[in-house]
Amino acid sequence: MAKESDTELSAGDTAPAFELEGTDGETYTLESFADNEALLVVFTCNHCPYAQAKFDLLNDLAAEYDEVAVVGINPNDEVEYPDDSFERMRELVDDGTVRYDAYLRDESQDVAAAYGAACTPDPFLFRRTDGDGSDSSSDDTTAFSLAYQGRLDNALNPDEEPTRFHIREAIDSVLAGEEVELEWQPSRGCSIKWADE
Repeated sequence: MAKESDTELSAGDTAPAFELEGTDGETYTLESFADNEALLVVFTCNHCPYAQAKFDLLNDLAAEYDEVAVVGINPNDEVEYPDDSFERMRELVDDGTVRYDAYLRDESQDVAAAYGAACTPDPFLFRRTDGDGSDSSSDDTTAFSLAYQGRLDNALNPDEEPTRFHIREAIDSVLAGEEVELEWQPSRGCSIKWADE
């Protein structure tokens, strides 16, 4: 059941574009986060115990870091896994279980494939590399480059308590304008439920 991520993106790669619907009814793209210094994209879902174990951490990150957009993307096949439906995503947001900056549905699974996501949760931390987010009429397109992809923390199983938060260290480095010196250890979680498998 548990799977480790094996990303296709490398350090410095530009974040693949997306256009996805959020639980709030809005459509989100990378430009939606142009005002943020960093973007944490986490491929996650509703039902996986590994993903559920990180809900609180991701909620805390979204609350603590104003300069970072924390974005959950659920790519799982909802036909075989009804608990991962868009309706259930909305319920989790409405009842306060999920409080990310945005929780998006990747129904086509194209975005997860473009990022090389393999498991839930699978986090990708990007730094904003151009455009300053201050002028929405500017022709400059905001881009985000990959600064870190790996574990959120050192608790590899849902029932473990973490003692080290890799993602906080990575975020702090990005916000300080420094390189992330962490080893990219693969995230662990349930495999993404691809529709064609």
